[in-house]
Parts: sequence; C-alpha cells; structure tokens
Amino acid sequence: MSEAKYAIQNFELLDLLELIPKVRSLKEEGYRLVQACATRSADGTITVIYSFDLDHVLYNFKVIVPENLEMQSITDSYWSAFIYENEMRDLFGIRFHHLALDYGGHFFKVAMPRPWNPEVVQEEEKAPEAAPEERRLTREEMLEIMGSEVEE
Repeated sequence: MSEAKYAIQNFELLDLLELIPKVRSLKEEGYRLVQACATRSADGTITVIYSFDLDHVLYNFKVIVPENLEMQSITDSYWSAFIYENEMRDLFGIRFHHLALDYGGHFFKVAMPRPWNPEVVQEEEKAPEAAPEERRLTREEMLEIMGSEVEE
C-alpha cells in the first residue's frame, strides 16, 4: 500500500436530504463509521461532521444543521452513532429523528444545558419533569433486594 493513500481525506458538504442516502451507500460499500462531531461557527451555525473509512481513506461529510436543530439519525445504518448523536444533543441541542437509543438529552451530566449552544430553548425546558432524587441504598435495602445476608 502506498503511503500517499493514508494522507487522502475527502470533505463533502451535503444537504440534509442527501445525508441518509449517502450514509446507506457507504455502509453497503463496506465503510466503517470513524467519528461524528459538531462544531459551532462564529456566525452561530452548527456543522455536523461524519467521518467514514475504507482502506485508510477517510470520507468526511459536513451537514449544516437547520435553525430548528433537527436532523435524521444515521443509527439505522451505523447503530454505534447513538453515542455521538446523543452527545451532540446534550452539548449543542440537536435533536435526531429515529435515534436508535435516545437518552432524551441526558447522556451526559453537564453543569449547564447545551454548553456549546446555550441560547437554544428546548421543549423539555418549557415543561420540565421532576427528576427523581439520587440516593444510595442503605445496607438493609441492599440485603432485602439480595434476599440473604452478605458476609462482611
């Protein structure tokens, strides 16, 4: 294999409607998902980048996220993308339709909602649910659950 092949990286700007067909095509060709990330530009727009690899050649697709911060998930083709897409929801407020495993904006525990896009007001903030209070089980509760005495 030529060393020059390792230096090849392609970046392509896709329309949102082109993303899913392109991702499905890459999956059929044997590409693997390398990473997905989002970045916020100085003008306030958010760009999502998906990177795929086949034989050490990277293809990177950039998608400009619409103002309503909604886009289609790629988890129907690459299930593991649920990690990246949940992260982007938590950090940027992007909602992914048909996300295979959706943490509903609670994938990470963050000090403030959407730290990389804080101006966004989400529906869940308009009518927040009361989150259950976290606490540790007592020894007695643990024994009751386990059904027997635990050696100390």
